[in-house]
Amino acid sequence: MVYHVYIMASESGALYIGVTNFLERRVAEHKAGLISGFSEKYKTKKLVYFEPFGDIRNAIARKKQLKRWRREKKVVLIGKFNPTWRDLSEDFNH
Repeated sequence: MVYHVYIMASESGALYIGVTNFLERRVAEHKAGLISGFSEKYKTKKLVYFEPFGDIRNAIARKKQLKRWRREKKVVLIGKFNPTWRDLSEDFNH
């Protein structure tokens, strides 16, 4: 099984970091407003970053690491992976 740590962004620039075993489904849930709490409040609907892991423990550790980072460091990470901050979910096969 593959697990993904992912970052969703809102139009206002809020960032949500999560982990999932089914990235396409989870992104669809964000876009539909089904993820309550922070994501629902700030409308984080654009997938701007993700990385795969084969072990859930490593994925959770990475998620915790990213959540501890200052915003500036997260922005640099996203910029290296996705310089234009486009919605990466557009690449999913529908």
